[in-house]
Amino acid sequence: MALLRNSLRCMQISSVKNVGDTFGNLRLRRHIKRWVAPVLRELRQRAKKMGPQPPEPRSRFLDWNYRAELFAFGKRLNEDFQIPLLQTALTQESYVAKEKVKQEELGVENADIQLKHNVELAEHGQRLAKAYIEAFVAHSLPKMPAEGHKAVTSYLLSVDTLAHVALHLGMKELLMDADYPPSSDAMSRSLLAVIGCLQQSSGLERAFSFVRDFICTQLNQKDLMEIWHIDKPGAVLKQICRQRGIGDPEPRLIADCGKNTILAAYFVGLYSNKKLLGKGFGEDINTATQLAALDALQTIFEIHENRKPFNFNIEVESKSIKLPPLSN
Repeated sequence: MALLRNSLRCMQISSVKNVGDTFGNLRLRRHIKRWVAPVLRELRQRAKKMGPQPPEPRSRFLDWNYRAELFAFGKRLNEDFQIPLLQTALTQESYVAKEKVKQEELGVENADIQLKHNVELAEHGQRLAKAYIEAFVAHSLPKMPAEGHKAVTSYLLSVDTLAHVALHLGMKELLMDADYPPSSDAMSRSLLAVIGCLQQSSGLERAFSFVRDFICTQLNQKDLMEIWHIDKPGAVLKQICRQRGIGDPEPRLIADCGKNTILAAYFVGLYSNKKLLGKGFGEDINTATQLAALDALQTIFEIHENRKPFNFNIEVESKSIKLPPLSN
């Protein structure tokens, strides 16, 4: 048995050696050339010596085709834009001024730049977006007062919100601006101009659907109390109770713990005519009362975090949307 085991072991070793002899060249061959590491080190040293470089716009690459990019932009959004009008919507006023300066530096007198900026389209798009957002917010939050509607509308039309939408729609590389990367103001203005361009290209309904699908959806999973800040919730709640003909809200201490310590907690409820309106916790009674008033207002206005989600499939009729007049 020992002789048989030794013979089998020798056969395994010899077979492994044969395999190594056969494929040894493949295993031992260097797949990375010797010059790669020194070159990479040299490139790194040169880049470190030059310091951080400004980002390069995509339009400086050789394979850039601006007209094809505009066509692809419309197809990504499933919209039919007029390409010349879309190019105007993405052209900033600063870019036109920069091109004129370039022509003058080259000695061209009375340079006629065949480019239009997007100021008029942006104003038109802002009118459309504001009108639809106001109608959408009023329809989706019917019990919220006008102050809340105004705050939500201002949030959706803010520069940060519009720039966020424009960035994620891929408009950053399409903008023709004097600076790169474009500013938030330029991004938001171009998005509004695209809305105006869509209305002139495909009609009012498509423009309203665009506003609903890409701007109104920014309210999804948002805490509306972070958008609409109520300075004095107790006074607002008292005013609402008087308008509804019910008694003034009265705070009642429901529970407390940790009195006279740094970890004190109070649980306060607001009652009106023996009916609980809202409740809140706080490190003192005053804070708990204010939070209870906020809770009551959220219940009255139906804007709690666990409210029914927004319905982004509704279609607000264009007849019910009042467009503001054009400003002269």
